[in-house]
Amino acid sequence: MGAELVRGQNHPLPRTRLEILISAEVAVLVAAALGDEGGRVHDGHRIAHPGAPVLPGIEVPRAAAAEHRLSADLGELSEAVHRVTVLLALPDSAARFGATAAPRATVTDADGTEIVRFTLTGLDAESAVVALELYRRQGGWKVRAVGQGYAEGLTALLADLGLPDAPDVAEAIHEAGRPSEARAAGPSEGRPSTGGPIDYTHPGRQASQQPQPIAGDAAGWSMEERLHNQVWGMFEDLARSTAALRSAADFAAARLDRELDEALADPRVRIGGAGDAARKAAQARHDELMGRAKAAHDRDLAQLTAEAEVVEYALPPAYARWDSPVWHGHRMPTELPQAVRLGDLHLPESAYLRIPMLVRLPLERGLWVDSGATPADFTDSVERRRLALDVAVALAARLLAVHPVGEFSVQVIDPAGAGAGPLGALTRSGALTGPPARGTAGVAQALESLTRRVDLVRMAIGGGATEALPDGFDTARRLLIVNDFPQGFDDRALTRLRFLADEGPAAGVHLLLVADRADAGEFGPLLDPLWRSLTRLTPSPDDHFADPWVGHTWTFEASLPPQGGAVVQQVLGAVSAARIKGK
Repeated sequence: MGAELVRGQNHPLPRTRLEILISAEVAVLVAAALGDEGGRVHDGHRIAHPGAPVLPGIEVPRAAAAEHRLSADLGELSEAVHRVTVLLALPDSAARFGATAAPRATVTDADGTEIVRFTLTGLDAESAVVALELYRRQGGWKVRAVGQGYAEGLTALLADLGLPDAPDVAEAIHEAGRPSEARAAGPSEGRPSTGGPIDYTHPGRQASQQPQPIAGDAAGWSMEERLHNQVWGMFEDLARSTAALRSAADFAAARLDRELDEALADPRVRIGGAGDAARKAAQARHDELMGRAKAAHDRDLAQLTAEAEVVEYALPPAYARWDSPVWHGHRMPTELPQAVRLGDLHLPESAYLRIPMLVRLPLERGLWVDSGATPADFTDSVERRRLALDVAVALAARLLAVHPVGEFSVQVIDPAGAGAGPLGALTRSGALTGPPARGTAGVAQALESLTRRVDLVRMAIGGGATEALPDGFDTARRLLIVNDFPQGFDDRALTRLRFLADEGPAAGVHLLLVADRADAGEFGPLLDPLWRSLTRLTPSPDDHFADPWVGHTWTFEASLPPQGGAVVQQVLGAVSAARIKGK
């Protein structure tokens, strides 16, 4: 399998005889432009396209299609050619790539051995796009993933390449790529009518033949990274689709109010049949707009739901639900995980569609499991505290299970021993660095030890002398679980905890606080910076997360094992067995 490139990334080409495979959901036109050292294309005769498919060293397909195979022999190119630009265009310039699945380009050698792959993600209103560039570099050739789209279409793309007669060449490419019967019919008969919705589906593919979602269908160097990026892509797609629906609803409601106000403002229309007709017409326009917006949103949801079902069962343990089969017979990994699942996110318009909430590792921010009451939570305080600790234990167990043996450890502060029951699973696994710290003295001792550890690692990293750490120094990352905060904490302990929250992550110490903020009211605003520095999780569903794209409020649900199940105990048993074996 070749390298998976991301936009802007390049890769050396070990061969000069190549094939470039293009795969798209709908029919596309493919062309290859031969440019000079600056990438400039001097005239239309230097572009291989369906109307002139063969140039020295380059051959492209002769018609629009969903699957293409381009042939390139870079050794046959003129020495004046320094860059080969592979471009895609939709046959109908009114169409857009954002309405289809992302196209994919794959470069292989003449024997079919894959060299690189590139998925052209992030396209929206564009109808033409530069997919790849093949270019000379230091006596050899390289390929660069470009993915630059043009909403103004093929003419703008060709003009950007410096082509003097870009409009004429663009028209010739579009004309050559149209089916012969469409050319015979003329422009008005050979293209979809602009009076209704345009069907961008390939004419030879029925709805039942549409490609099924594929797990890992995103950019990345490994399957784990591709799955992570795919989940984030689903997160973004759902956010933007919902934003479009909400925007349409706001616009439709505002327009309806305005039209009703205008109808009522005219005494001649306000009463009688004319008024009723105006109101019905306004309501009909509102309903028609909302119907189209809802239909588009439903299509997006159907696609995302199908993708989520496929992706969920392909997720590795770090990303998987606790009821996933991947936990059966779990074995300790040999490589560090890239991210971890904290729970699921959903929106009210699609409450059944859960998007895994993944965060990159190592954690850059500490975590806070809020054991206080939430607006929609009616459980009593004792039950909430137990659930919050269950969330913390499940997360600690997951982190232990997905790190190689010896690369991750857990330390617990439980001043009053209130969490002895749930924390017992961690204690029995042997994964704790020692017994949970109890009482004010235990809290002070644990925090002082961790503060010294962070100071030591920071000095070693700052001085570029990590090899100077003491012999036997435990370099494993450490998760500090603090239960029932702020019980057992004095001012000095609070200062140290804030230090660990701010400086600990860079030194491999991560904070997981289980607390009800109301219990810390006596400290007033002193703890405000601490709460703000932590990512808040809740044991029961609560809408407090905002996405980075459009700012929707998402409901978070923590990742917990099935009620009555023993999967966490089984996983911790595997962790314990692996630790004993590794000693």
